[in-house]
Amino acid sequence: MTLKLDDKYIWDFWHYAEGEEQHLFVLQADRAIGNPDLRHWNVSVGHAVSRDLRNWDYRGTVFQPAQEPAWDDFTTWTGSVIKAEGSYHLFYTGTSRVENGMRQRIGHATSNSIDGPWTRVGDGLALDLDERFYEEHAEGRWHDRALRDPWVLPEKIDGVYHMFFTARRKDGPKYERGVIGHATSPDLVHWEAAAPVYEGGHYGQLEVPQVFERDGQWFCTFCNIREHWSEAQRASHEGGVSGTHYLVADHPLGPWQPAEGFLDGSVPCRRYAGKILHDPQTGKDCLMAFLDTGKDGQFVGQISDPIPLHLEDGRYRLDASSGQ
Repeated sequence: MTLKLDDKYIWDFWHYAEGEEQHLFVLQADRAIGNPDLRHWNVSVGHAVSRDLRNWDYRGTVFQPAQEPAWDDFTTWTGSVIKAEGSYHLFYTGTSRVENGMRQRIGHATSNSIDGPWTRVGDGLALDLDERFYEEHAEGRWHDRALRDPWVLPEKIDGVYHMFFTARRKDGPKYERGVIGHATSPDLVHWEAAAPVYEGGHYGQLEVPQVFERDGQWFCTFCNIREHWSEAQRASHEGGVSGTHYLVADHPLGPWQPAEGFLDGSVPCRRYAGKILHDPQTGKDCLMAFLDTGKDGQFVGQISDPIPLHLEDGRYRLDASSGQ
């Protein structure tokens, strides 16, 4: 069965596998808020566990905005979880009430157990925006200050840990500034921003990156809506679609480029914020995403079952026989 909660909207998620258990951390908001567009400002992080990515044990809320005034007292959004340095590490996006949620920063919490409890490292702040590389918020330039959705690799490369995140570069046309940001750390606590690993030119933003390797090829999934595509991208894709696609590279630090076509998109958006996961039931890769717009035009707010994927010649495509 899909991961669905009767009393909550759920959307963006991140995954951690340990032994035979598949862990999903999901953004969630009470359906009692009514308008699903308000979910982003009434958010917490939930946790669910499965052995097959289909049957889920929901274990409740495990992380939420700070209770006292803080840089992350308004929202705790999408992130990633790894195990390293003897602990579990949660990296997440935070915003503050005093800034009306407009300026995003990246936070860090740890736990001795994948089930929590999660404790912020210091005040939780791991990375703030570095204006040498990334666009600061200004009225009319973009709708927020993009510094979010941290994805941290669990193994060091060249002696340091690497974080990838959603950001925007400082120059260029509005809908070509979306980049995959980059930061490094020797210890997962002290982070230093670096230049983007994907320098943009195709989209206004690339949300919820997931970086991984298959058969010597590196992939970076992302999602966006067609309204945030560059004019050239829309023109070459019949106006564009909204959903999940990916970048490809020979090395995790790039250079990265969008793969041909678009992996899973539609108008209106059917599924969003997809991740490519190993399906323990089939032994092959699959796509999972949250269900966005239903047949009635309303927001759905649940997680899809695994959708089979084919990987051929370094490129993914949906399995046409799955009916998805």
